[in-house]
Amino acid sequence: MAKKTRLDLMRMKKSGEKVAWVTAYDFPTASFAEQAGMDMILVGDSLGMIVLGYQGTIPVTMEECITCCNAVRRGAPNTFCIGDMPFMSYQISDEDAVYNAGRFLKEADMDAVKLEGGRRVITRIKAIADAGMLVMGHIGLTPQSSGVLGGFKAQGRDPKSARDLIMDARAIEEAGAFSLLLEAVPPELTEFITNDLTIPVYSIGAGIPCDGQLLICGDMLGLFEAFTPKFVKKYANVAEIEIKAFKEYVDDVKKGRFPTDEHCYHILPETADEYQKMLDELRR
Repeated sequence: MAKKTRLDLMRMKKSGEKVAWVTAYDFPTASFAEQAGMDMILVGDSLGMIVLGYQGTIPVTMEECITCCNAVRRGAPNTFCIGDMPFMSYQISDEDAVYNAGRFLKEADMDAVKLEGGRRVITRIKAIADAGMLVMGHIGLTPQSSGVLGGFKAQGRDPKSARDLIMDARAIEEAGAFSLLLEAVPPELTEFITNDLTIPVYSIGAGIPCDGQLLICGDMLGLFEAFTPKFVKKYANVAEIEIKAFKEYVDDVKKGRFPTDEHCYHILPETADEYQKMLDELRR
């Protein structure tokens, strides 16, 4: 399978072919996603909750992101992969933004980076793009700014906030972003922005009238049990399967049913007598 490029993604927008992508944070998940034919993989800062058990994305560090990105790249060498810039990796200055974006490409072999925010981060987007890197915008519900937004709430549901998001989207495209992610906004707004921009526009909880869909692997696979967003479709319940397997294992160990003879390594037949003699000599 050939890795998608920016030109492929633009072609897919023009032809109406939807892009299917998902988050991944480790080698096996990335490998399975690639085998399934996923168009893109996002190594999201959601790793803070899904993998590391944080309450949100704010504590996630660049080092944690880079480690997960490296694992994902090894698992999906032929998939377009995007590194998610964590909180405070781009907020301070354009220079910091360019440096940290470069780390994703240089140290983890990512194809692009993503950052949150609209007009307030336009100089960051432009600086990264001007440095020759692909950068994706992200507006709507932006988890790193959930405190300012009043929590994890849908955005753009009234005319004023919708207008603001449209202005953000236009500014992001003008700044040089190669694509845009809309999170938790009404489908009507998603459709307008998708038709308004020339770059691909993707949805996570923003309805179907766009250029593709993103879901968090922990949500769609039923791995993350703390909560399930309204927009998620569960395609599996891996947590239930794992808990059942662990319970059976505990029960087998407690009752002496595991391991059985088939799970054991045995003495080489030709050395059995010598082996037993050695044990007898050492037995106290």
